[in-house]
Amino acid sequence: MTAGTLPTRFDVSLPDWLVAELPSLPRVLPSPEDRVRLVNSLADRNWREGNGGPFAAVVVDAASGDIVSVGVNVVLSSGLSSQHAEVTALGLAQTALGSWDLSDHRDLELVVNWRPCAMCFGAVIWSGVRSVLLSGTGPECEALTGFDEGPLDEGWVAQLAERGIRVREGVLREEAVAVFERFGASDAVVYNAGR
Repeated sequence: MTAGTLPTRFDVSLPDWLVAELPSLPRVLPSPEDRVRLVNSLADRNWREGNGGPFAAVVVDAASGDIVSVGVNVVLSSGLSSQHAEVTALGLAQTALGSWDLSDHRDLELVVNWRPCAMCFGAVIWSGVRSVLLSGTGPECEALTGFDEGPLDEGWVAQLAERGIRVREGVLREEAVAVFERFGASDAVVYNAGR
């Protein structure tokens, strides 16, 4: 950018390590456990690679388990605070399917290793996914990692249900908590703005 000009675009991409791994990932994740196991594994690798926090997400066809997109948190590698795993996976799914409204395409499910932060909650609502599968919810994420996940109303699951978005939680929860414990015990960057 030269003096006096304003930026007109930004680019976000998956980290090189994940791009290299995509061909070896299963194309179908038939069970909830298969789906969550993958996101927990990717979340654990992501923070170790230095791309961002210990978070990953996939978008799948809810019935078949066919993978539509994969995303990890790339806040640090992109320099963009909005590039959480959910936003990345949803954006890549929208790109793959050529539509901002994912409800135009099958019954799609967002699979994430923990409950959404305040921003990602909105992204879920506006994306068009019909269900969310979570490894866990609760205070462990913030307590173990130090991340500020923002305000999320206690009734968030009911609010999604009112919009026709199903939520299932608690699949391989201990596995997700173990990822947060490893992150918290490391010297990895916690990118809370203004702190």
